[in-house]
Order: sequence, then C-alpha cells, then structure tokens
Amino acid sequence: MALNAYRITEEPYYHSIGNEIALFDAAYAARMPMMLKGPTGSGKTRFVEHMAWRLGRPLVTVACHEDMTASDLVGRFLLDAGGTVWHDGPLTQAVRHGGICYLDEIVEARQDTTVVIHPLTDSRRVLPLEKRGELVAAHPDFQLVISYNPGYQSVLKDLKESTKQRFAAIEFGHPSSDAETRIVCTEAGVPEEIAARLVRIAVSSRNLKGHGLREGASTRMLVHAARLVARGVALATACDIALVLPITDDADLRDAVRAAIAAVAA
Repeated sequence: MALNAYRITEEPYYHSIGNEIALFDAAYAARMPMMLKGPTGSGKTRFVEHMAWRLGRPLVTVACHEDMTASDLVGRFLLDAGGTVWHDGPLTQAVRHGGICYLDEIVEARQDTTVVIHPLTDSRRVLPLEKRGELVAAHPDFQLVISYNPGYQSVLKDLKESTKQRFAAIEFGHPSSDAETRIVCTEAGVPEEIAARLVRIAVSSRNLKGHGLREGASTRMLVHAARLVARGVALATACDIALVLPITDDADLRDAVRAAIAAVAA
C-alpha cells in the first residue's frame, strides 16, 4: 500500500487520564476533524500515535513551522529525468490513501497556508490541487487531526476562528501525580520512588507559571531526566540538564527551580 511506511506496528505506550480514547474513537467513526489542545509535552503526539495504532490507520505527521507553504502540504511539480512530474505532499497522500494526517503545532504555520485544509473539514471532504487542476475526494478512512498549545497564542500567532470552529477538540493537561509517576516509571524504567520525586519537582515548577515561567516542566521533560538517572546520572544533575536549563534563561528563575529540586533531591 502507498502508506505502508506510515503504519505504526507496535503499540505506543499511552496512559489514559480521562475519556479521551473513547471520544477520539467516536470522532473517527464520524470522520470528524479533531483538535488536540494542551501544553507542550502533555502527550498530544503520543496520544494520536496510540490512536492510529488502535485504529489500524497510517499516521502521516507534519511538523508545522512558519516557513511552511501550501505546496509543502499538498505537493508540487518537480523536475526529474523524465521531465516535470507532480509529487503529492503529505496531506495529499493521506487524503488519497486513507491515512490520519496530523498537523503538529499548526499555529506555527502561516494562516494563508492553513486555509488549504478548510475544504477537508466540512461536508465536502475534498482537497483542491490548484496547480494540478484536480479536486481530490478524501478516502473514506481519511481523518485530519491538528494540535496546538493555547498558552503560546498571541494576536499575531493564533488560529483563525474560521479554522477553530471546523474541529471538535480534546483538551490535554498535566496528569495527576499518581498517573504521571506511572508514566515516568514506564517510559524511563526507573523505580517509583525516583519517578515520584521528579513529579514533585515538576509540580513545584508549574507553580511558577505566571510568575516568570511560561510553562512548568512537562511530562516529557521528566522522562528525559529519569532516563538520565537510569544511566547513573545524579538526580540533581539530571534535573539541571533536562529541566532547569531548557525551561528558562532567567538566572533568578533557574535558582528558584534549583531550590525546589534541592528540597526534593536531598
């Protein structure tokens, strides 16, 4: 099949923290476009990978960025030995062959690029290829999923209301301490006591959100720190490398986070 390379053959670990799996199952059954909202590192990408595996559908992921053009999504004419040949972009491949297309952090893309998805998100379910003069009807198994972090939105960088209202949404947040501890244990292979200490550190950092920090430590960052600990790195050093230095460049904030780490790591 055309999308075999995009199939996920092994189950990605995902710890459910609510009814998000059942909600996505229902949305996919209705072929409803979905929006995953939440802070960075909160499990949005892992969730869609898990759902693609559960549903047995190929997952075509596009990491959105400000230089991305509509042609990067839908395709373009390219020169090769036989002349000028059309090459489908990742979105077009998913539309033609029935994959789940995941546009990660779509708010990073230019608004004039994202409007190309509008005809796919209503009853038409079509993708116009203007340069090719073709109207591609979506495969019955196609679904569009987008994600973004509302915490980073601004007047100049946010989704248009005309785009937002085309999607059903699932909101992600930080899991409970018990759930997050189990996630860190499973992902990093560390003892529960180490994972629990890391979670307490994360909670302390999240309490600084709005007081200088835009985001506290994410679950992803905790897994990174735990993996370092599993390789013999001291807890305080692992936290400095994986949590403190990436999360802020402000010296005073770093000191505040390090103080919280010292209280837990001692």
